[in-house]
Amino acid sequence: MLTPQPGNRDAKPASRHCCVGAWARKARLAVIAALLTPLTALAAWEPTGPVEIIVPAGTGGGADQMARLMQSLIVKHGLMKQPVQVVNLSGNSGAEALMAVKAARGDPHKLLVTLSNLFTTPLATGLAFNWRDITPVAMMALDPFVLWVPSDSPITSAKEAAQAIHDQPALSLKLGGTGAKQEDQLISVLLETAANGRIAYVPLKGGGDVAQALVDHQVHFTVNNPIEAEAHWRAGKLRPLCVFDGMPLPYAAKLSHGSSWSAIPTCMSAGIPVQYLMLRGVFTTPGASADQVAYYNQLLRRVRELPEWQDYMARGALKPSPLSGPEFVAWLDRAENFHKVLMREARLTAR
Repeated sequence: MLTPQPGNRDAKPASRHCCVGAWARKARLAVIAALLTPLTALAAWEPTGPVEIIVPAGTGGGADQMARLMQSLIVKHGLMKQPVQVVNLSGNSGAEALMAVKAARGDPHKLLVTLSNLFTTPLATGLAFNWRDITPVAMMALDPFVLWVPSDSPITSAKEAAQAIHDQPALSLKLGGTGAKQEDQLISVLLETAANGRIAYVPLKGGGDVAQALVDHQVHFTVNNPIEAEAHWRAGKLRPLCVFDGMPLPYAAKLSHGSSWSAIPTCMSAGIPVQYLMLRGVFTTPGASADQVAYYNQLLRRVRELPEWQDYMARGALKPSPLSGPEFVAWLDRAENFHKVLMREARLTAR
């Protein structure tokens, strides 16, 4: 900011404005040049071999879909010189993936697409793992959960679902979810408490399997993320009852039979006081350097700016929540403490 000098307020104003204009033009050109410069030219480090995107869950679920979209966009738009592949390591509720990344110290060619089992799996199993054992890169989004039923279910609202859970004999109603003692089961326990009833929780391998189990009437409910059930909703096979958040989803585009994500009521409004949003983030291996983290942050920023990514966010009703650096670390610390309380209260922690 230029400040007039005492006794000289009228000195050569045209020249001063000329200089400011020239500086602004140069700044704009520098920004444009930076956007057009290849990512590898901007970074002090770049991958020297193939990069793996590791998913701590099975195929078809939200983490898997995000990882495969990231892979396809990086390849399609030439954002990285090296090849990229997705590897699913779903064993032991994602513990296999967490430990594989922890063990790969010194190899920055591995990325982990994390969900909240980053917190729940160690708490539930006693696994010798903490999120601080690996290197945070960025939060990509927060993912809501929706209570789903088959489209032909006699239950047509969240209030009816809570009443059915309360009225039916204990464990006669089944709720399918991803893994045991993970996010889905945690929400099922909260739902039981809200309805003052008992549900039989059915653990399945991944979000895709969970959605299919509901379509096939193997379970009565699921609490899938929107992206995991969206295709079946479009096809008229599933019905959303409520979203486990304090506010409606922001996406108003019509997706299924004239309905939209924003038309789904909150579970809070139906008298079910349960809110839960899941992490969708990216980590790399222990000991990663600042340059390596910076490279991946630039890469992920470019992915988030692409129209295909924006379409995916809207289709899956994800909440854009980009965080990195100290802000992301502070968020992770709060989330860890939050999950410690929830898991303990739900009696899902390791004995």
